[in-house]
Amino acid sequence: MQLAAIVISLVTFVVGTALAARAALYIYRVVRTGQPDPTRFGQPAQRVKTVAVEFVGHTRMNRWGIVGVAHWFVAVGFFTLGLTLLTAFFQLFDAEFVLPVLGGWLPYELFTELVGTFTTLGIAALIVIRLLSLPGRAGRKSRFAGSIAWQAFYVEYTILGIGLCIMILRGLEGALEGVGSYEAKYLISYPLVAAFRGLSHGTLENLVYIFAMLKICTSFAWAITIGINPSMGVAWHRFLAFFNIYFKRAEDGSTALGELRPMTSGGAPIDFEDPADDAVFGVSQVEHFSWKGILDFSTCTECGRCQSQCPAWNTGKPLSPKLLIMSLREHAFAKAPYLLAGGGKDMEGEEQATAEQLADVPAAALAEAERPLIGTAEENGVIDPDVLWSCTTCGACVEQCPVDIEHIDHIVDMRRYQVMIESSFPTEAGTMLKNLENKGNPWGMATKARLDWVKELKKETGIEVPVIGEDIDPAEVEYLYWVGCAGALEDRAKKTTKAFAELLHTAGVRFAILGKEESCTGDSARRLGNEFLFQMLGAQNVETLNAALEDAPVKRIVATCPHCFNTIANEYPQLGGHFEVIHHTQLLQHLIDEGKLVPVNPVEGLITYHDPCYLGRHNKVYSPPREIMDKVPGLRQQEMHRHKERGFCCGAGGARMWMEERIGKRINTERVDEALSLDPDIVSTACPFCLVMLSDSVNGKKNEGAAKEHLKVVDVAQLLLDSVKAIPPAEAEEAQTVDA
Repeated sequence: MQLAAIVISLVTFVVGTALAARAALYIYRVVRTGQPDPTRFGQPAQRVKTVAVEFVGHTRMNRWGIVGVAHWFVAVGFFTLGLTLLTAFFQLFDAEFVLPVLGGWLPYELFTELVGTFTTLGIAALIVIRLLSLPGRAGRKSRFAGSIAWQAFYVEYTILGIGLCIMILRGLEGALEGVGSYEAKYLISYPLVAAFRGLSHGTLENLVYIFAMLKICTSFAWAITIGINPSMGVAWHRFLAFFNIYFKRAEDGSTALGELRPMTSGGAPIDFEDPADDAVFGVSQVEHFSWKGILDFSTCTECGRCQSQCPAWNTGKPLSPKLLIMSLREHAFAKAPYLLAGGGKDMEGEEQATAEQLADVPAAALAEAERPLIGTAEENGVIDPDVLWSCTTCGACVEQCPVDIEHIDHIVDMRRYQVMIESSFPTEAGTMLKNLENKGNPWGMATKARLDWVKELKKETGIEVPVIGEDIDPAEVEYLYWVGCAGALEDRAKKTTKAFAELLHTAGVRFAILGKEESCTGDSARRLGNEFLFQMLGAQNVETLNAALEDAPVKRIVATCPHCFNTIANEYPQLGGHFEVIHHTQLLQHLIDEGKLVPVNPVEGLITYHDPCYLGRHNKVYSPPREIMDKVPGLRQQEMHRHKERGFCCGAGGARMWMEERIGKRINTERVDEALSLDPDIVSTACPFCLVMLSDSVNGKKNEGAAKEHLKVVDVAQLLLDSVKAIPPAEAEEAQTVDA
């Protein structure tokens, strides 16, 4: 028995170690097929700290309650119970082997007992959770829909088996030691010690050989399996995740949200005024992704948290961030032999490798190399165009991913090639792009229309809004109010603009606008993939802002649109524009705290707040709008099920505002249905895009009789104005009469 156990264990160990090491090297080589990215190496100490915090604290996983706790024990057990595996090897030769120094030391024994037990219980809990959420039962609602089930179950049952072997061996060790009564070092496994106590010494030794062999063979059978499946993300993520987190986009450890990265070719930003002749615009081949992109694909563990939060997937559209990443991973590894042999095509589609280089490349890899990255099923494409254009860039996938995959960056990179090189994108978005080029706004309205709201406000209230450089000197301005295209031109959004301007006037804030000098920030153009148009609009705006604020003591800007806010604050620094930018809800909250705005008039009703994605997830502004509503008398707040970090998109981001929604349920309808489940009187938000999308859906619901006629959708600024504004004397007298 002992000899057989030794031979089987050692053979499994050697084969498993060799195959796993070979696969690790292969993964490294595959990742290296991506483009250079020199931005991933700064601040190594901070990056190490980020890895430590995310792993030890399980900061991303612990948002999911029992799943996070269970996974913490499994992860910690995997990396800290290695000495039990070493012990098992020596137990093959000596059943009573005890580790030098540590063996018998109570703290180590207790650690092994506790972590071994909770690792086993943790993986059992994860198995139960997976079984209860099988796609066969829950369909698309299962976050595991589309995951490779056998791989996940194999990994989980392997860990369960190893955990059970650890605990059984603990019991056998105690029995061999002759433990006759409860001892602290067998804190949990003592019942097993007692169960084995009556067996003969020879039987106990043979059982140690058997279970030590099972533990070793189970461990290295797993190594063999992942060794022959280098794209098995559900297994390899436990090694690759450390590197993926270390090399994440933000050096400070924050998620890859907010700004988009500049467009690069060969690892260097493209100079759009004088691009290199060989510059590659966007991604049309998997090897055009950076090496970090391919590392992202390889690290995906198929947990489906991104999928479960994705507004496109939740409304019946073909986009699942998880399935997109998995498709890119499988394609990258299937194409890898061709790439590693030197294969590749230039921009004209001509093969760069010689016939000799490709002679030994498997036919399957050569066939994979012919697949278009973006294409329909009939075209044998890797990513379907409907998948690519369904994304709202809301950031839910990036926010939830426990291994810091940067989905949005990869989606936009693929869009960039489709828009700028192939001119292949939803036709209705073309109108928006032409309007931006010709008129500086997505509606194609005349520039002078940007001041219509100013005239309306003066007529309604007598308030005059100054234009910087014309009516007021920059040195006198506390805040430059960036109105935005929607805020200046869209009728519903103009109500927010006028309300905010009136509030600033009431608070005595010296502010001004750019008026006709303002142009679209380029947010929609950039997220659609037209980086050139974004660069053009952005450079123009940065020049205008720098000139307008040159003499201002502080280059301080306030914006009512989260998309403008995000672009000016986070993306214009890429173009040389460095400004202090805040959202209007942040300024309003500050003015309330200072006592410059005092909400006194009650606004009665139940209110629920919709978090704009580009204000919330992308910029972490969650409290100010809620604190403003808290200060308004009469309002009763109730959160929708999906809010804050898990808020649900309105459907307008990622340039989707300008594209028809032809597949599945409309995203704004899904969001309004969630709001209506609370039976609110008011749905509030803090974004003109959200205001339009939610209003459209609510109006549709009213027409169907599915929503109350008095239900209204308003910006937080409008609510605050209603509460701050003095009640006209006639209305006040009427109210007093009614009360009497």
